[in-house]
Amino acid sequence: MITRILALAGAVTLAASPTPTTPLGPPAGVDASAIDTVVREYRDATGLPGAAVTVTRGSTVVHAAGYGHTPAGDPITAHTPMAVASVSKSFTALAVMQLVEAGRVALDGPVQAYLPEFTMADPRAGQITVRQLLNQTSGMSDTTYRSFSRRPVPRSLQEAVATMRTARLAADPGTRWEYHNPNFQVAARLVEVVSGRSFDDYLRQQVFGPLGMTDSRTANVASDLPPSARGHLMILGMAVAVPEPPAFGNGSGGVLSSAYDMAAWLIAHGNQGRGRNGTAIISPAGLTTLHTPSTVSGSYALGWSIATSASGAPVIEHSGDLFTSTAYQALLPASGYGVAVMANTGLAHGDASALIARIIALLEGTPVPSTGTPLLVIDGVLLALASVTALLAGWGVLRARRWAAGRRAWLWTVARLLPLLLPLLLFSSIHHVVSVLYRGRDVAWIQVTYLYPTFMVLLGTAMVGCIAVLVARLTGLARVGREVRAPKHPTGTARGRTTTNHMA
Repeated sequence: MITRILALAGAVTLAASPTPTTPLGPPAGVDASAIDTVVREYRDATGLPGAAVTVTRGSTVVHAAGYGHTPAGDPITAHTPMAVASVSKSFTALAVMQLVEAGRVALDGPVQAYLPEFTMADPRAGQITVRQLLNQTSGMSDTTYRSFSRRPVPRSLQEAVATMRTARLAADPGTRWEYHNPNFQVAARLVEVVSGRSFDDYLRQQVFGPLGMTDSRTANVASDLPPSARGHLMILGMAVAVPEPPAFGNGSGGVLSSAYDMAAWLIAHGNQGRGRNGTAIISPAGLTTLHTPSTVSGSYALGWSIATSASGAPVIEHSGDLFTSTAYQALLPASGYGVAVMANTGLAHGDASALIARIIALLEGTPVPSTGTPLLVIDGVLLALASVTALLAGWGVLRARRWAAGRRAWLWTVARLLPLLLPLLLFSSIHHVVSVLYRGRDVAWIQVTYLYPTFMVLLGTAMVGCIAVLVARLTGLARVGREVRAPKHPTGTARGRTTTNHMA
């Protein structure tokens, strides 16, 4: 019965339902108040604890603001640094392109020419070009190098690159696209070695500083995140503050920024590489290169992706996902708008992408997507199943001796006991199952608890309950066995001697 409940829970967890849309007329002058309304309605509908939002058009900031609070309870403002996660890849790609335009790096030159320390247990690694790192066609893969579950966690870009020495490629360089964070960790380390500065210093001096992004910096590992950049899980509709699980992210996901600073970043990309103050950080040709997808993927460029909006307009974008926060940036070349969102809930909830979709719909006058099936319902179902599982396990423990007394054939008894080990097996190997569902992406066990917290509560309850039933049944079998083997004494015997009552 408990295993059937787990099967039902799996179906509930993975269930998805169509999301209807709400018609919205053409925008009649989108301003800050209209954007505020969209964000407020979304937060009211989902319980999103905090977000930072910025909208630009050309070289103008339409809106930059913070909403809600950090896990520590502090209000989020336009200057609150938050994690942008994999949006960081766009910053790394631009840093490399600056070195290309300075003549210090050849985009199609081999990585090892600039970063000799980058070696792998595969001779094809010498063929990987700088461009292939940035468009993720290097042949590196989560299937051959477990970047999330690697232990110990590197503390620097140099250490991160060093851990790749024993890895192999999954494909010839330039032949297959695969999203793989270490591509950008190698690229960031290349920036360090070529420039002679730490990656954080380089961005401060060459990108953040010229654009006036004074709130921005980088972090190496999850424990480096400041309180403002930490996030939540949503359980039963309630925000639960939790630390980000251990991982290394600089270069691929380590940038911290604010709504105010992201406005400056978007303006530079929508203003021919020039910031609000007119300072150029890259040429128009360099921007075009960054935004041009590879022929291998057809949609992934250099730290950016190419897509279309609901109206069919082109969008240049990139998402960012941590386990406790998400981010999204989008450029709409046809209208000149740029949008960025940082939300302090994890990738299981997708709040940044959902919120930015609603803002883009507002800007384009297209139907506003609904919030879809609320996770509150799924959480409620899974926790209810966990309660039922606990009750069934308790009943199984109480009936264990009666169950044992009815067992006769040992083979049948073993067959009935073995399924009780299945929850333990699944609980200990769940990250491998999730990795398969995520098409081979590396997933650490602890990260699964962030992705599916209530399912893991159910699975943990099932594991403990089944072990308790198993122990109780084995104990019952042992008692029954002792009773069967115990010698049976006739009435009126003591210590094996028969006593006779003589009558006078």
